[in-house]
Amino acid sequence: MTATAKRSQRLALVEEHQRLLGACARCPDMAKPVVMGRPVVSPVVLVGQAPGDKEPIAGKPFAWTAGRNMFKWFGTLGVDEERFRDNVYMAAVCRCFPGKNPKGGDRVPSDVEIEACAPWLEREIEICKPTLIIPVGKLAIARFLRDAPLVETIGKMHAWKHGRREIDVIPIPHPSGASTWYHVEPGKTLTRKALALIEKHPAWREIRGD
Repeated sequence: MTATAKRSQRLALVEEHQRLLGACARCPDMAKPVVMGRPVVSPVVLVGQAPGDKEPIAGKPFAWTAGRNMFKWFGTLGVDEERFRDNVYMAAVCRCFPGKNPKGGDRVPSDVEIEACAPWLEREIEICKPTLIIPVGKLAIARFLRDAPLVETIGKMHAWKHGRREIDVIPIPHPSGASTWYHVEPGKTLTRKALALIEKHPAWREIRGD
């Protein structure tokens, strides 16, 4: 089978996967619809935390302030928002809006909800076979790395085992407008280091078209 045929086959798997994901009703306390990125097969998988209240309306992940900040970061690495959405598989720890926290902000998904959504991400990694995973924010980082402060995880490339494959993981902080971590030291420098590592990665150079 040619490389083109294999890619077409994997794209068909992604499209069927997203059809099933769109019908998911495992978490009754999560608001619908399911939020998904574009159906692409990519060497890079970005993993967010969970959509906010604007993403279901926009019909895409990272559609509001956090997305604007994140795409500014990636724009400095030679990939604008449209190219990113067309060439990077955008996943998340949870795919539905969890609702608002009575004390302010969005509700953090429960452990049960995270576990219920985990097989979707597992299947996406299995289909895409990425060589680079970019988890965004602490909830996403915890999916791949041991629980640790951001200062111990951001700015480094980590190895993560998926079956027999070893995948590079380069975490970035959540680009929320409410966060100050990446605006002050050491977060500011560590975020720059993380972005520099992403820019140098062969998978990133592939989606950039180098």
